[in-house]
Amino acid sequence: MGKDSKAMKQKGQLLSFVPTGEYYFTKGVKAFHRRDLKKAEKYFQRAMHLEPGEPMIVCQLAIVQSELGEYQQSNRLLHLVLEELDENMAECHYFLANNYAHLGLFRDAFRHANLYMELNEDGEFAEDASDLLELLTMEAEEMDEDYYEEDDLIVKQEEARNHLESGEFPKAIEIFQEVIEEYPEYWSAYNNLALAYFYLGETTKARDILNDVLEQNPGNLHALCNALVFAHYEGQEKEGQDLKDALEKIHPIHVEHQFKLGATFALVGEYELAYRWLKKLQKTGFEGDGAFYYWLSHASYFTGRENTARNAWKKVLEFSPEKEGMEPWADKPGVKFETQVSAILNQLNSDYTEERLFALFLTSVSAKKKEILAAETSTDKMTEMEKSYLAYVTSGKLSSSKEEEVKGAHETAKLLYDHHQPIGKNEAGVYIMWFSVFEQAAQAGYDFKNKKAWAAAVDYLWDKLRNIKTSKAAVAKKYGLSVSTLSKYISLANEFLQEEDSI
Repeated sequence: MGKDSKAMKQKGQLLSFVPTGEYYFTKGVKAFHRRDLKKAEKYFQRAMHLEPGEPMIVCQLAIVQSELGEYQQSNRLLHLVLEELDENMAECHYFLANNYAHLGLFRDAFRHANLYMELNEDGEFAEDASDLLELLTMEAEEMDEDYYEEDDLIVKQEEARNHLESGEFPKAIEIFQEVIEEYPEYWSAYNNLALAYFYLGETTKARDILNDVLEQNPGNLHALCNALVFAHYEGQEKEGQDLKDALEKIHPIHVEHQFKLGATFALVGEYELAYRWLKKLQKTGFEGDGAFYYWLSHASYFTGRENTARNAWKKVLEFSPEKEGMEPWADKPGVKFETQVSAILNQLNSDYTEERLFALFLTSVSAKKKEILAAETSTDKMTEMEKSYLAYVTSGKLSSSKEEEVKGAHETAKLLYDHHQPIGKNEAGVYIMWFSVFEQAAQAGYDFKNKKAWAAAVDYLWDKLRNIKTSKAAVAKKYGLSVSTLSKYISLANEFLQEEDSI
């Protein structure tokens, strides 16, 4: 934005205030009026030190910092006022809008300018806020490229996050990698990429990414939270406790960080800590998305706050109707992916072969098989083999040239199902891994006569990827094989997984 823009106008009148820090506050006001901004900042900082809970001082300091071009520091203070000191100071939204405009974050600028108009239509800055909205529109039109670049990042991040939350990990990885290539210092993408790899079972790769983030950006809250999630799933109790203790002491100002902390605590089962952060956000008027209400519902339910949990779940269904049936009170043994009709139908339309194959297998073992098969499902993305598999799931008969492949895919998955059911988030990975191996092996012309060996090999590799202690002898015994046979198939499966990584 240009220097003559309305966003550069002096940001309002200084407001009256009579606290014990009055001396420094008054000197700050005088310095501000004679445009000695550095001195004004110094005096307001001193007043804030003496009166840390007084929103008026914090707001005035934010105004001065904005005048000095310290927009991010100013925003931290303005969010502090709205989120912790006085949520009714609507003028903070107007100041935030100006700051975000200067930072080029037009979406946030629009949001806060509109919030100010909604809360204080006839307020002192209403005309200026209206002008700012008009100006933002004009600036955005002149700066199409930058504006849409920002939009593009937001859209991609949101799309990838949706894939991550839906368990479509390969697709999420693909988009996060694109984002990182375009925005190499966008740490959020690295952290989410690590999560996607972790849920896919590639734990070493996931940890390497996290370590890299923490090396280049020490103290990155998202990376620390993800490290706690990894430790939780891998059963690393000591590491998990240390990380939990450290995160419990952190009191972030940023809304995004508060949400991350709350969601992480909920995910690892620390529901009381989770509820504290998520409920705090809700009380400050945080307009959360489906994920926010999902974790709030879980944290509330598992801390005995059932009404809050049920109200939050209503919001979840407004964002994501397909999550019906996945309520925290329905999360008991036997109620897993096999019963999630909407989730299975979505997976059947995935862009990835291994996910469509997994969905076909889920259909075959689902108690809601008839309901799934009765739904209108496109087969446009399916290969001939997948269509044969669908026909087999529907009729129970094998009658195509792909008969041996379909039997290999399905019966090997059934052997895994003997040991990994019901299928929840943790179990899904072993099936995705199997169908990934199967796809590569089928393309290479391998047969699937020794289904026990294929299942045992994938079972072994799945444990190894999650750093779960196991031995070839134990897995061979589990599937009634010799160690030498298992070793042969482990090498084959590993080879196909490596090939898949290189594609």
